[in-house]
Amino acid sequence: MDIKTATAIRRLRLVSAPEAVSFLILLVCSVLKRTTDFNAVPVMGAVHGVLFVLYVIFWADAWNRTKWPLKTGLLYFLLSVLPTGGFFAERKLRREAEDAVIAARARKEGAVSA
Repeated sequence: MDIKTATAIRRLRLVSAPEAVSFLILLVCSVLKRTTDFNAVPVMGAVHGVLFVLYVIFWADAWNRTKWPLKTGLLYFLLSVLPTGGFFAERKLRREAEDAVIAARARKEGAVSA
């Protein structure tokens, strides 16, 4: 895995958890808006919107660089629209990055020829 691909995966991983948190907070704010006088939906909506757009941009870049199969690429996109999906995406991306580092070290040491 080259450095640009690793960076694209890292960016996607780093934005996935905050995007999921902002989605959950937005849902809570939406409930509070309807049950109390508290209205933070405009603010949280904007924060979540920015994070979601960043997630989609980073997802497209990572998909382009990693050449994921269609199923994998769509899975990461689907996880972005589920309230807690970002947490699962972050964990899966972290494992993928760790596996790539292990494979690169093994190739460097000559243990694997790939």
